[in-house]
Amino acid sequence: MSFGQVIVGPPGSGKSTYCHGMTLFCQAIKREAIVINLDPANEKTNYECAIDVRELINIDFPMDELNLGPNGGLMYCMEYIEKNFDWLEEKLKKYKGKYLLFDMPGQIELYTHHHSTPKILAKLQKAGHRLTAVNLVDSHYCTVPSLFISVLLTSLSTMIHLEMPHINILSKVDLLPKYGKLAFNLEFYTDVLDLDYLLQFLEDEQRGDLDHDLQKVDDDEDDGPVKLDDDNDEKAEINNQEPQGEMEKKFHKLNKSICELVNDYSLVAFIPLNVMDKDNMEYVLRTIDKSNGYVYGGLTSGNEMIFTVADSDAFSHAKVDDIQEKYFDPIG
Repeated sequence: MSFGQVIVGPPGSGKSTYCHGMTLFCQAIKREAIVINLDPANEKTNYECAIDVRELINIDFPMDELNLGPNGGLMYCMEYIEKNFDWLEEKLKKYKGKYLLFDMPGQIELYTHHHSTPKILAKLQKAGHRLTAVNLVDSHYCTVPSLFISVLLTSLSTMIHLEMPHINILSKVDLLPKYGKLAFNLEFYTDVLDLDYLLQFLEDEQRGDLDHDLQKVDDDEDDGPVKLDDDNDEKAEINNQEPQGEMEKKFHKLNKSICELVNDYSLVAFIPLNVMDKDNMEYVLRTIDKSNGYVYGGLTSGNEMIFTVADSDAFSHAKVDDIQEKYFDPIG
């Protein structure tokens, strides 16, 4: 039995950087980790690949020989890997007992509705690999309401489609203050609190009034983004702002339905991550280890510390509030 992570997420979310950082962190805690590149289009990596799927198939073949585009080419490659799974299984036998990091392609369709990737991952789990899907999302999406809603939907779809232990991560959180203003405190986005609060900002964005709306937040809250409390005055104010015009009413109904869909499932939440922060990386790894059962495994080299603290207070040391205080203006 081996344990590991399947790193997924859209292009630019920091998957390769995460793989490199996690490899270094595992080395520091004496856990033997290897990276398996399962992205046929990944021509350059900033980490050492123990297994590289491009030895089996790369994106050039379907694009040059079959005249497929990059999206179709990646789908062809994943179907090819599924049919030739024995190649991957044989390669993995050389690394029995190692901690596995699978660097996956960035095409979102592979995780939301295409069939080959879930089948590949199911075969890996059937072969005795206890894996957790780690879905990386650029924290920049938090600054634009429509993008954040889109990320919630794709993350939810990925969780349902892959059918395996799953952790969502907001990557590059240390860069978030440079991306733009947040309407609410960070906890709103990581815990995916009541999205009705975000509805008005979403509709202001569609009208082109988002910048003005966020400026009003700054004017009203000198200490930073809005921190939600137990009363519903602000929510009531949002719900009382009726949309104008027939088209705007239709968009309002659609937006509200989408928000209700995410709220009703109540599955999506995020862990904020700065890959250069050791404490932050430790918290992420421990959360992943709980999800795939690594912390409850045998006391092997590199696992003793994690096993002993699995249920201790140290497990919750990297709170979202700590990250809020570290990278954002403090909230009074």
